[in-house]
Amino acid sequence: MQMNGAQILMECLKEQGVDTIFGYPGGTILNVYDELYQCEGIRHILTAHEQGAAHAADGYARSTGRVGVCFATSGPGATNLTTGIATAHMDSSPVVFISCNVSENLIGKDSFQEVDITGITMPITKSNYMVRDINKLAETVREAFAVARSGRPGPVLIDILKNVTAEVTDFEPLPRDRHFAGGRLATLKERAEENFEAPRPNADDLEEMVRLIDEAKKPLIICGGGVVRGRAQEEFAAFAEKLDAPVAITLMGGGGYPGDSPLSTGMLGMHGSQASNRACASCDLLIAVGCRFSDRVALNPDNFAKQAKIVQIDIDRSEINKNVKTDHHIVGDAAQVLDMLYERIQRKTHEEWKRYVFAFPTETLYEEGGESLSPRQILNTIQKMVPEDTIVATDVGQHQMWAIQHFHFNYPGQLLTSGGFGTMGFGLGAAIGAKAAFPEKTVIHITGDGSFRMNCQELATEQYYDLPVITFVFNNGVLGMVRQWQTLIYDKHYSQTTLDRAPDFVKLAEAYGLRGARVCNVEQLEAAIRDALAWGHGYVIDCTINMDEMVRPMVGGGSAITKFIIC
Repeated sequence: MQMNGAQILMECLKEQGVDTIFGYPGGTILNVYDELYQCEGIRHILTAHEQGAAHAADGYARSTGRVGVCFATSGPGATNLTTGIATAHMDSSPVVFISCNVSENLIGKDSFQEVDITGITMPITKSNYMVRDINKLAETVREAFAVARSGRPGPVLIDILKNVTAEVTDFEPLPRDRHFAGGRLATLKERAEENFEAPRPNADDLEEMVRLIDEAKKPLIICGGGVVRGRAQEEFAAFAEKLDAPVAITLMGGGGYPGDSPLSTGMLGMHGSQASNRACASCDLLIAVGCRFSDRVALNPDNFAKQAKIVQIDIDRSEINKNVKTDHHIVGDAAQVLDMLYERIQRKTHEEWKRYVFAFPTETLYEEGGESLSPRQILNTIQKMVPEDTIVATDVGQHQMWAIQHFHFNYPGQLLTSGGFGTMGFGLGAAIGAKAAFPEKTVIHITGDGSFRMNCQELATEQYYDLPVITFVFNNGVLGMVRQWQTLIYDKHYSQTTLDRAPDFVKLAEAYGLRGARVCNVEQLEAAIRDALAWGHGYVIDCTINMDEMVRPMVGGGSAITKFIIC
């Protein structure tokens, strides 16, 4: 049948099962939005800013495990996506970003709102495409989705010239299960140019792993982001319990293993618990699953777990030995590898080792009382009052670390946070994306007064589409994490980190048609949460905390993992 490019694009999105798109229109993408106007079965959520749309599509992807979709126009519309694209790239989140550029006759002439977005995003996408030929549009869209979701997932960008969206050609719908039957996808798969299927674990590698496990007296397992992305939580839990080994969780591994499990030692790394970091320093076998050993985990790669045999399990071969030299590794999908290991190992007990590890605290205690709340008070109160399956989106800073330390996450997609890129302003958009995907679940947004300022305009999106998110602002009147470093390392030179300025967050919420409350003790916080849950619409709770409250413990950058600056 004959269709124009915009129609073909929408039909291809339907093939992929897309039900929600986040975006912002503009001149070059108007043909697509005109077709969207007439399209049934796909809803579009208009955000206040393209960055908000990018984070919302990312939050949708992380919470569901499906591919998120985001639209933007050319020029500044496309470049406004870049922070969101880089955030998704660093955390391996599958999002397809679709932008439209100027027409063919205007390309390369510095035309109005022209930009080389494929060139700009090349380092921060898994793959990207410019579509200049309408006859290649359908296969490009199909390939983009296949690349985004396969192997180690990640963001893909498609930039379509405006004239392509208007031109007409023959189009035949093709069910998703037949996309690899012919065309470019079949060719790529045959040539192994893309890892559309996870590499099968090597049998000898598995046997060597079994031998290392049999020899170990003090094993430690790391639950990394790959467990979450691969939805390997059941296989991971079964393996950990059969091995009877303590489990340390990375920032991105939150939800991959229950945080309240008796085997959980809490977070590992710069702000990791003493139990996790001491275990890492003392274990004789370290099994890292879906963990890339970033500089926030392996602060000093040369002496990281130096006394242990280090084993890395990862779907991405390029991560093996990239940051930390391993003694053994297995390349493969986490769920498959763990299941195969489970069948091969004998049930173990490590009581003495566990007694040593859990003699150290898995959480930090904070002084409580006075005219402000402690981070632990806020998070314990939230966790006590919200449903157990509540989705938690965070921004970046002290509040993020406190949330990971004290809020127990029990399933993949429950925690939405920016790890590798550390994106302030990520949380509200991500929460909106998750609420759009799971309207029946409670979704909360944990932020700081600095991060919230970054993208608080998305309260308009939350209100208009009635996507009730409860925002908790950890308000200390400063850029808390930067101030903490200034206190500990820069002789208290508080350069440009004091936020003694507008807005009043309660009044801001009201200006957007939402409710707000300011709280400074547990009783006020409990009352505000009850009101927010009962009201059923967007709500902002401004929590007063001390400006000199610190994230504890803290290990200095580049230091041994047990060299705490503060505990």
